[in-house]
Amino acid sequence: MAETSYDLVVIGSGPGGYVAAIRASQLGLKVAIVEREALGGICLNWGCIPTKALLRSAEIYQTLHRLEEFGLKADNIGFDADAIVKRSREVAGQLSAGVKFLMKKNKIHVHEGTAKLAGVGRVSVDGKSGHTEIAAKNIVLATGARARTLPGIEPDGKLIWTYREAMVPAAMSKSLLVIGSGAIGIEFASFYRAFGVEVTVVEVMDRILPVEDAEISAFAAKAFKKQGMKLLVSAKVEKLEKGNDSVTATIVMKDAKTETITVERVISAVGITGNVENMGLEDVGVKIERGHVVVNEWLETGVSGIYAIGDLVGAPWLAHKASHEGVLAAERIAGVKGLHPLDVTKVPGCTYSMPQIASVGLTEAKAREGGREVKVGHFPFIGNGKAIALGEPEGLVKTIFDAKTGELLGAHMIGAEVTELIQGYTVAKSLETTEGELINTIFPHPTLSETMHESVLDAFGRALHM
Repeated sequence: MAETSYDLVVIGSGPGGYVAAIRASQLGLKVAIVEREALGGICLNWGCIPTKALLRSAEIYQTLHRLEEFGLKADNIGFDADAIVKRSREVAGQLSAGVKFLMKKNKIHVHEGTAKLAGVGRVSVDGKSGHTEIAAKNIVLATGARARTLPGIEPDGKLIWTYREAMVPAAMSKSLLVIGSGAIGIEFASFYRAFGVEVTVVEVMDRILPVEDAEISAFAAKAFKKQGMKLLVSAKVEKLEKGNDSVTATIVMKDAKTETITVERVISAVGITGNVENMGLEDVGVKIERGHVVVNEWLETGVSGIYAIGDLVGAPWLAHKASHEGVLAAERIAGVKGLHPLDVTKVPGCTYSMPQIASVGLTEAKAREGGREVKVGHFPFIGNGKAIALGEPEGLVKTIFDAKTGELLGAHMIGAEVTELIQGYTVAKSLETTEGELINTIFPHPTLSETMHESVLDAFGRALHM
């Protein structure tokens, strides 16, 4: 017999799960959340937040080596790898404690342990305090995802790393191979390269950052090569041979020729797969395809009262997408009227490399493939006064509009602080803003945001500073 009954039980406390729980509680539901590790999930504890703390250290370290450009001087510039990691872990710990506070504030009962569906409307939890069974009118699955592994390059935690080991290095290796050039791979490549590590990135597609607009990918590749990264595209790691303190990789190139390199460590960043195992999903009829739970536009699994959100349901694998889905699922369960399904073309993507990369909507290629007649605008950071004053003149903003309707189809950016700037275009897309409204918007001067205005102006032949 169930020990406790709830209107909603959320399994997983990442940025999708804990936000779903909070929103449901705000709407008057009795809510519980189950977490097997630390509150905040992978994103807060081992992903989004602590990686940004690491990258902030790298960014400052890079800037310190440019002090003479700004008329400043400093001697004996160095770094302490242990202290960098320690700060990153402290940031994660602080925010995990913050989620714990939010659970208490919103009267959400936290069950520590591993959850499993014990039937429709029933969840069993195995934790430190033993076995508990709880009843739930509704269940939101928010168990997230983990690093995908490929045969022959399975991580061992010592020489071949996933993101977890890459975030807590005992020391900076002299050389590193990164397999995969998506956001995770490129962020770690940037972090380690900033501290002098010899970094090689291998990408099976014909360009790095393959989900980004081709022009942004090309700009990024040029910047990374200038920093000393070695980029191998249209290439595949065929095998890894582990030594005592090194790994030798055999890489097959596009022309079928092979290249071997020996590095101290390898980071595997070849994608993620949903945490769907050992949860009893199939037993209650939840459908799983290619490692992810199948849902409809309302995040419903097809089994009455069971929803799924976030990385568990597939791309885009982004924390803010998971949070949005968490709110949507909670409001759907609570019976809120006038809801709209998620439109993935309005989900921004950010890569916190150096330089930063951000985008929302369609790439130029995707827009044209869809049969759209487009107008495309560009504006380089070198034409922006604030970028020059900051010492950050390398960057580009690209905007894509429907030539007939003026609809903003996509925006793509690379350069300083573009992960903050992209939200302007995201708001514009959400409001269905036209080119005329953007052209007539006043942007403050001097700011980096003026590049956004100029790119819009350029799409319609009206750029002022280029």
